[in-house]
This record gives sequence, C-alpha cells and structure tokens, in this order.
Amino acid sequence: MYGISLGDDAAWLRPLEPWRAEEFLAHIDRGREFIGRFTGLSDAVADLASSRAFLLSYAEKAAADAGTLHGIWLDGTLVGGVMLRTMDTAQGTAEAGCWLEPGAVSRGLVTRAARVLIDWAVEERGIHRVEWQVAAANEPSIAVARRLGMRRDGVLRESYLRRGKRHDIEIWSVLAPQWRAGRRES
Repeated sequence: MYGISLGDDAAWLRPLEPWRAEEFLAHIDRGREFIGRFTGLSDAVADLASSRAFLLSYAEKAAADAGTLHGIWLDGTLVGGVMLRTMDTAQGTAEAGCWLEPGAVSRGLVTRAARVLIDWAVEERGIHRVEWQVAAANEPSIAVARRLGMRRDGVLRESYLRRGKRHDIEIWSVLAPQWRAGRRES
C-alpha cells in the first residue's frame, strides 16, 4: 500500500478504494452525526452495499479522470478524507471537498491533506481553478479554505437543502497562479 505522510503525527493520505468499504463504513458510523451536519455523505453511506457503491463511484471517476477520493489515516485508523468531487481537465476546474470524524478535529489534518490534493491537481493535472463549496455555518471548513489561500467568491443563498433546512453555500476558490505563489511563500 502506498501513501503520503502528512507530518510527524502518524497521519497518512491514501487512496480510498472500494476494497476498503468495511473500514469506510465503520469510519462513517463513528462520525455519522458529526459528518452529517453539513454533508450528505453520512446519508449516502448507510450500509456495506452503499459504502462499496460510494467508493466504486469514485474509483470510476478516477478512471475517467473526473475526480478522486483519498482517506486520511491517523495512527492506522481512517478518520476522514479529501476529494475532488469534480474535475474537468479540459476546462481546468475542480471542486475539492472534505470530511472528518469528531475525534480527529483540530489537528490540521484536512488542511494538510487538501494541500497535497490541490498540489497534485494544479501541478500534475493542470487544474487552473479549485473550488471549495461550504455551508456558510460550517466555520471549520471555511477556516480550511482560508488556510489554503482561497478567496470567497460569493454565496448561493439557501441553495442547499439538508435535513429539512436550507443552507447558504459559500463558494471559495484558488487559481493556479495564486496557489503557486502561496506555496513559494510558505
């Protein structure tokens, strides 16, 4: 198995593939309510079959060069992930996303993992614009967008219905030249 170390704290970024469906389901079960506050991931992964189907859908996206999914492991346990929900290399655009179970918050894991993923998208796949769509009330995810050097483009008012409540969605983005400049500064 290959992976990328995310630092000195035994955190690793690895592909999240269909053969990990049981591990993925156990991870979602540990954080179901926390993860589900702002995303539909916890609803999409309800049992082993749906876990496998979700992972298979991203394996198919990866094969089509249209997205990718990676897990974050801490001390050998899957605790979250980052993804390119969409990726259009012809247009040079992608939408990044993330999630984390509650026991792994406030360690910088998502920021470090997203940096690796965005670096890959920009430098290896030629992506020019990476978007981050986030519920306006999801302050930790907005903080990640800021740490990644993204700028807030705007708000889609009440555009996302989640558990019977409408949420504003903020659109954040970083362009390849800004990304590269920010990486040189750090």
